[in-house]
Amino acid sequence: MIDLHTHSLLSDGQLLPSELVQRARRCGYEAMAITDHVDDSNLEWVVPAVVRVCDVLSRSWEIAVIPGVELTHVPPQLIPRLAQAARSLGALIVVVHGETMVEPVPPGTNAAALDSAVDILAHPGLITRELAAKARERKILLEITSRTGHCLSNGHVVRIAREAGAQLILNTDSHGPHDLIDDATATKVLRGAGIPEEELVSILENSRALVSRVKTGR
Repeated sequence: MIDLHTHSLLSDGQLLPSELVQRARRCGYEAMAITDHVDDSNLEWVVPAVVRVCDVLSRSWEIAVIPGVELTHVPPQLIPRLAQAARSLGALIVVVHGETMVEPVPPGTNAAALDSAVDILAHPGLITRELAAKARERKILLEITSRTGHCLSNGHVVRIAREAGAQLILNTDSHGPHDLIDDATATKVLRGAGIPEEELVSILENSRALVSRVKTGR
């Protein structure tokens, strides 16, 4: 399992980063990102803290722990600047909290994210085909999620992404210990979202390719 969207108590998660990573290891994770929620209020202290603990845990255990952020409910026009600021502070994966069906995310967030230097558009809700095509062009991954509520649009996201040729990624958006999943559950989530059997491996490979890219700086 590779999971590039998780939260610790550095934002609204329930666990210290060390416990989050240890529990992920017990679920069979080979790599993960800690992507705590940020905006202008906390970016400058959350990112360095995440960078520091990810380095310590990666060196201590046999798991790649990648520092990241999730830009959450921010005004869309601020996303490009915040994404660049997060990267300058050491975030290797930048996620944007997309226009999920179950939260009042500002309209225009999906479009702004896809015009910014981000890696993943999380739970993008009822994303349009035009925006999915932009995700393809900019090589930004669209998220399939196992997170309750956000997963309601998984089928739509998969259908639109496949029509547009955009790449998909599976993440948990974990906030607590019971949100983490193993490989068997990941397969069920993907199949339930409408991913054909022959394409299941490609979703994992998209995650692995992003991990490789950020680790090598390419």
